Amino acid sequence: MNRRATVLVIAILACMIPTMSIALTPYSQDFESLVQSDLDALSNDGWLVYGNVFGYDWAWWYGYGAFPAPNDGAAFSAIASGEGGAEQGAQQLVVFSDYNNGNHVDAWIESNVFQEQVVATEDIGEVWIFDFQAKLGNIEGTSTAAAFIKTLDPSNGWVTTNFLTVDMTSIPDTWADYSLFLAIDPSLDGQIFQFGFMNVATNYAGSGIFYDNINFYDEGDVGTEETSWSTVKSLF
Repeated sequence: MNRRATVLVIAILACMIPTMSIALTPYSQDFESLVQSDLDALSNDGWLVYGNVFGYDWAWWYGYGAFPAPNDGAAFSAIASGEGGAEQGAQQLVVFSDYNNGNHVDAWIESNVFQEQVVATEDIGEVWIFDFQAKLGNIEGTSTAAAFIKTLDPSNGWVTTNFLTVDMTSIPDTWADYSLFLAIDPSLDGQIFQFGFMNVATNYAGSGIFYDNINFYDEGDVGTEETSWSTVKSLF
């Protein structure tokens, strides 16, 4: 799909999605129930991918997506096995670069793997938390990786209005807990809320990070319905 067609599809979705007025919905995934051999396992669970390509001077060349997340081990994402401990079980998510992109030889490839929802009026005043477990994969060379929360404004050219990250580039090769959170203010009503993982790589260098036990939820679900802001902050 060329960029013009992609923009057209996104514009159509932008007109449709906000009118649905669906509030943010909790999400939880440990990947145990997904079938590793199913090429559509991640896409059927709502995972999407998007790529950006930059020259070595960091001039943006082009973007592509959003597309259903693949599970073939060649680009963006896959269900891995045998990388977990007692808490992670038999299957995990591994996120890596889009190695199908031929510009890997002469550009930086930014690969994003994420879930996407729409902020509704009833979400205003809530604090939404994205937590997960992760461990280092085969990241190498100049490759970098991060987890993120991002909001985009479809009524203003899809400008990024929030971009919160946790650097995953040099995490340990043992499992640990990580978190991000965002308070929903009135300006975010109708905006797109994304949470997920990304990496930047070139020249086919390794970029893999393993993730598991992913949760996305309102802070009001932590302990009691009236969890205080100070309590939320103490979690991180």
